[in-house]
Amino acid sequence: MPFTRIMLRQGYSDAQLTQISDILQQSLEEEFAVPPGDRFQVFEELPVRLRVFDRHYQSRGRTGNFIQFMITAGKPRTPEQKQRLCRSLCERLAQSLAIDPQDVMVMIHFNTADDWSFSAGRIMSEQQAVHP
Repeated sequence: MPFTRIMLRQGYSDAQLTQISDILQQSLEEEFAVPPGDRFQVFEELPVRLRVFDRHYQSRGRTGNFIQFMITAGKPRTPEQKQRLCRSLCERLAQSLAIDPQDVMVMIHFNTADDWSFSAGRIMSEQQAVHP
């Protein structure tokens, strides 16, 4: 049940945003054990003046194409799963959209079922107890 906030520059076409979304989802399903259809993503296209980042911190150099993926997931993953997700995402973005891996930053945060309410004001752990 990950939720991903994707922050990037303005100017991507609808087709490119769809491709980024599909690449992220494919990587999550294959590397992070996310079930098909569990897709919750928000894109934030920001103007240059609202995107402040160090072009060289922990990188060989970022450009204006810098993309940040903030993933909140409901169950912990192993370091290997996290590494595979990050690598897969970078490789696919480079191959499909020519996005340099140096321009991709991924932040992963985990929480519990008590931190999610998908609908009707019921927290996830309550929904799981009602519908095992």
